[in-house]
Amino acid sequence: MYASAKELLEDAREKGIKLLDLKFIDLPGIWQHFTVPLSEVDEKALEEGLGFDGSSIRGFKSIHESDMILIPDVTTAFIDPFCNVPTLSVICNVYDPVTRTNYERDPRYVAQKAEEYLRSTGIADISYWGPEAEFFIFDDVRFDQNQHYGFYFVDSREGFWNSGREEKPNLGYKPRYKEGYFPVPPTDSLQNLRSEMVLTMQSCGIEVECHHHEVATAGQAEIDMKFAPLTKMADQLMLFKYIVKNTAYKHGKTVTFMPKPIFQDNGSGMHVHQSLWKSGQPLFFDEKGYAQLSETALYYIGGLLKHGPALAAFCSPTTNSYKRLVPGYEAPVYLAYSQRNRSAAVRIPMYSRNPKSKRIEYRPPDPSCNPYLAFAAMLMAGLDGIQNKIHPGEPLDKDIYELSPEEIGAIRSLPGSLEEALRALEEDHEFLLKGNVFTEDLIKTWIEYKRIREVDAVRMRPHPYEFILYFDI
Repeated sequence: MYASAKELLEDAREKGIKLLDLKFIDLPGIWQHFTVPLSEVDEKALEEGLGFDGSSIRGFKSIHESDMILIPDVTTAFIDPFCNVPTLSVICNVYDPVTRTNYERDPRYVAQKAEEYLRSTGIADISYWGPEAEFFIFDDVRFDQNQHYGFYFVDSREGFWNSGREEKPNLGYKPRYKEGYFPVPPTDSLQNLRSEMVLTMQSCGIEVECHHHEVATAGQAEIDMKFAPLTKMADQLMLFKYIVKNTAYKHGKTVTFMPKPIFQDNGSGMHVHQSLWKSGQPLFFDEKGYAQLSETALYYIGGLLKHGPALAAFCSPTTNSYKRLVPGYEAPVYLAYSQRNRSAAVRIPMYSRNPKSKRIEYRPPDPSCNPYLAFAAMLMAGLDGIQNKIHPGEPLDKDIYELSPEEIGAIRSLPGSLEEALRALEEDHEFLLKGNVFTEDLIKTWIEYKRIREVDAVRMRPHPYEFILYFDI
C-alpha cells in the first residue's frame, strides 16, 4: 500500500510497470476505466487529477457540463493480474474540475461521507463489513430483444437439465436443483476455477476466508472475504467482481451476478455482515442479551427493519432482484430478526461466542447493488435506529412457513418490485440526508434512472411467458 503519489511512481518504475489504469464506479455500480502510459504521468498529475468526459458515464453529468477529473487513491493500487503489459491499477474519486471538490454523485464519495458521519456522531469510530456475494459460472449465454422477439438462454455443463444430454460422453455428476450445497468434486466441477480466483484475489491484497459451491445447480458459487471497513470493503467487492469475471473468461466461461438467472432454483444473494466498533471495542455484544446482542445492536437492527423498504431501492436495485425476493428458496422477504430463521431480513450468526465476532447479517441485498451506496445506506439506517432508539420488537424464531395467515399478515415484508422500492425511497429518505451523506440530487437521479432505464424498459416489453398464457385468447 502506497502512502503518496511519489512513492507509487517510484515503486512502479522500479518494478517495470508500463501503464497506469484509472478505475472508478458509475452510479448504477459498474467499474469504468481508462489507461495512460506511466511515462506520461508525474506526481503533480496524480495529485491534481486526470480529465475525462463525464457526460458518457451513466448517472453523471449532462453534455453541457461534461468535463470531470479523477484523482487516484494511491492506497488502493494493485498490479492488474489480467493485463499482458505490466499495468498498475488504482481506484479513483471523481472531482468537479471547476470547484475542485468531490463530485456529489460519485458513489465512492458517498461511502466516504458515511464513514465520516459515523465518526461525527460519537456512536462509533469504525464499521466493519463482510458481504457474501454469490454468483453463477455459466458455459454459454445468449440473449436478445427486438421489436418482434425476445429471449434468453443460459447453459452450464453442471446444469441438472443436461443430465440426459448427449455429451460424448456425459459423465453425470450434475448437482440436482437446490442440492449444490456442497458436494465434493466431481459433482462440484468448479473447485479448481474458484481456487484460482481466490489465489488471484490474495495476490491483489484481498483476504479470503473460504470458497464453496452454492445451493443452486449450474455453477452457483460463493467466495467469502474477511471483513473490512466500509469504503475499503466496497473497493474490494468491485475488485472481487473484476477478478471473478476475468478468471472465468480466461477459461472460456462467463460469470453473472444477476440475482435470479435461473427459474425455480435458488437465486444469488449478498448477505451483508456488519458491526460497529469504538476505541477498539465491539459495540454489538452483550452476554445477557438476546443472541448475545447489545441494546445498541438491537436499535441498529430496528433502523434496518424500519427503513427496509427504502433500503431495497439501493440493496436490491434491479427488476431481477424481485424474482429472488419471493417466499421460498431461503428468500429473506420478512422484516424481522432472528438468530436462526433464514427467511428473516436480519439474522444473528451464532457460530462463536467471542465478543469480537458478534455482528448482524442483513440478508435482503444482492450482488447487483452498487456496494458504496448500499453499504452507506445500511449504515445510515442502522445509525438512525440507534439515534432514535428504534427497538425491533420481539425476534421471530418460529418457522415462518408454519405460521398462520394471521401471524404472517402481522409481519412487514419487503417491496415486491423495484417500482415499490423506489416509491418507498421517495417517501422515506430523510435518514440518508444526515451529514449530507446522500443528497436530494443523488436520490432523485437514482430514482429517475431506475424508473426510466429499468422499470419502464422492462414493463413496456412483452415477456416470453405471456405468449404461453395469452396467445390463444
